[in-house]
Amino acid sequence: MRALSLAGLAAIIAAMVGLWKTGTLFSSHPAVLAAQALAVVLFVWARATFGLRSFHAGANPTEGGLVTTGPYRWLRHPIYSAVALFAAAGAAARLSAGSLFFLLLLGGIAARIAAEETLVTRRYPEYRDYAKRTKRLIPFVF
Repeated sequence: MRALSLAGLAAIIAAMVGLWKTGTLFSSHPAVLAAQALAVVLFVWARATFGLRSFHAGANPTEGGLVTTGPYRWLRHPIYSAVALFAAAGAAARLSAGSLFFLLLLGGIAARIAAEETLVTRRYPEYRDYAKRTKRLIPFVF
């Protein structure tokens, strides 16, 4: 699982750099700016809710129990939702070959989620019940 998580993280980083380098990540269009601002708010809210727990490149579950408050009440992975929303807004605004990096980003997010959910379920068996009532990335949808 650690290798899958690290590969996913590498893909996310490579995709974000690729989107940026191809001029596909940012746009001055008001709708893009609004979506990206919402993504930043979600990211900060999720990070603040998660608390002072450290980030683990290998997706190792942290101490302190399962977090199910704040945006985690509706989404199991609000930080990945925020990253995907931020990148999707830019990629959709300037469709080009550079937009394909968004697919790499989604693949990296999928790999990280697979690794994290496996490891968190092992550490916190109550995660199974939480997963049944909470969507992964899009509230009320997926």
